[in-house]
Amino acid sequence: MFNCVLLTVDLNHTASWAKALPQAIELVRASKTKLHIMSVVPDMGTPLVEGFFPDDFEKRAVAAASKALDELVRAEVPADVSVKQHLAFGKIHKQVLKTIEEIECDLVIMASHKPDRVREFLVGSNADRVVRRSPVSVLVVRA
Repeated sequence: MFNCVLLTVDLNHTASWAKALPQAIELVRASKTKLHIMSVVPDMGTPLVEGFFPDDFEKRAVAAASKALDELVRAEVPADVSVKQHLAFGKIHKQVLKTIEEIECDLVIMASHKPDRVREFLVGSNADRVVRRSPVSVLVVRA
């Protein structure tokens, strides 16, 4: 089936993994492969905004996210599932696409909330950006 499965999660929103994680676990068990779980700490977007944050913000945010990702994996991933964690800082869709290439996965699983037309028009969604640019299949699970 699949050689490598990547699940993306937003550590601040349980909905980003509550339905997607069980599906990812089912697929990696059936494929007898490893589950890669990734979270991205988003950057501030512009130097102007960055100026309002402390100099060590990125370091502290990544450390907190690393701890939260460890706790999620420990609490929610069964012991019989081999898992590797990935944590990045930057633009979410770009970091996901970079990780797809680095780990050579052949399936990405992402949750996406119900579309909001105004929000989609103005900023789009990370799931949409990944789906449009991914070199591999993407399973979008409605949160």
